Amino acid sequence: MKTLMLKPDIYNYDTAKEFAEDFMLGEGDLVVTNEYIYNPYFGGLNLKCDVIFQEKYGMGEPSDDMVEAMCRDIKGEHKRVIAIGGGTVLDISKLFALRQVSPVLDLYDGEIPAVKNKELVLVPTTCGTGSEVTNIAILALNSRGTKKGLAVDDMYADEAVLIPELLKGLPFGVFATSSIDALIHAIESSLSPKGNETTRMFGYRAIEMILTGYMKIAKEGKEARIPLLNDFLMASNYAGIAFGNAGCAAVHALSYPLGATFHVPHGEANYAMFTGVMNNYMEIQINE
Repeated sequence: MKTLMLKPDIYNYDTAKEFAEDFMLGEGDLVVTNEYIYNPYFGGLNLKCDVIFQEKYGMGEPSDDMVEAMCRDIKGEHKRVIAIGGGTVLDISKLFALRQVSPVLDLYDGEIPAVKNKELVLVPTTCGTGSEVTNIAILALNSRGTKKGLAVDDMYADEAVLIPELLKGLPFGVFATSSIDALIHAIESSLSPKGNETTRMFGYRAIEMILTGYMKIAKEGKEARIPLLNDFLMASNYAGIAFGNAGCAAVHALSYPLGATFHVPHGEANYAMFTGVMNNYMEIQINE
């Protein structure tokens, strides 16, 4: 019985500059990111790669319309796709590593084969999605008024890169909702019937790191999170490994229509559903 699948090699750097030098970012690379991330950390490095800024195509959760618009503006051939951003950027970039992306609805309906033809490097700049170690890309399908996930092994990253420096500018509200998302990933995967001792090891460790950090922040204030950013980034990664193998459950299932219909950020939608689902689990256990 297979107990764990971990596809990408995982790298850790203190600074963005170290990453750019070690990975030799340059010609033939497509960097998908946000301008507010790229300019302060990479803008002065004179990189010769092509760069596309996701926020120019819409804000909030990733959608089929966003992906189609970005596809139209990506020119030339690329050997690597390097995603530097939050869950929106990472999920979209998994699609850009495929041979054919458009029409997106056909891809998500299984009418286009999801076949990777570019190296994929994922660099998270939040501490929530764990997307850098999963093969899932979830989009809002605007024409259908719903969200849908595409999960195929060809969308695993080749390399996942953790750089705590990139989280320093994260607003506290975004830090809170993204880390709550990671916490719920860890909890749901630890409760999953598909879980095992190995996946729970990652899930339990993520829970421990996040709750320890929350207690310190509650005691010392918001700025206490800064020296803990690497811990939260690692916890998000561990939670991603856990739920990427064991899956999530009712909290995420219920949060998707809430997020798609009312454009609620993913972490907030999960938080809104979390207590009710956990209480229901307890009632089911008591009744049994």
